[in-house]
Amino acid sequence: MSACSIYDLICDIKDPEFPNTLQDLGVVSEEKVSVSNNIVTVYFKPTIPHCSLATMIGLCIQTKLHRELDSSYKIDVLIEPGSHEQEGSVNKQINDKERRAAALEDPNLSALVEECLAVPDY
Repeated sequence: MSACSIYDLICDIKDPEFPNTLQDLGVVSEEKVSVSNNIVTVYFKPTIPHCSLATMIGLCIQTKLHRELDSSYKIDVLIEPGSHEQEGSVNKQINDKERRAAALEDPNLSALVEECLAVPDY
């Protein structure tokens, strides 16, 4: 799996707040995706340093990649260093398997993730 292929999987994820994709808003870019020895790393940049939905964006990216890639891949989704006030906390939340599972058990959060991951109407 190439970085370009990974980027193609996530670029059309809808932003949870705006009617745009993460690609449209510059939240994700192909240059910030890497694949090495079955480790996929995606850095994303929230639109503002105090974005309250950064964790949700990371959860959407994680969920999409876990659905699309087989279990041999380790997936790290991280905020681009210096681009968010709560970078460490958000990174910890979105890369913790138990926290992700708990978040997706919440019907409201799960519905929002599904809305963000819905196939776009072109």
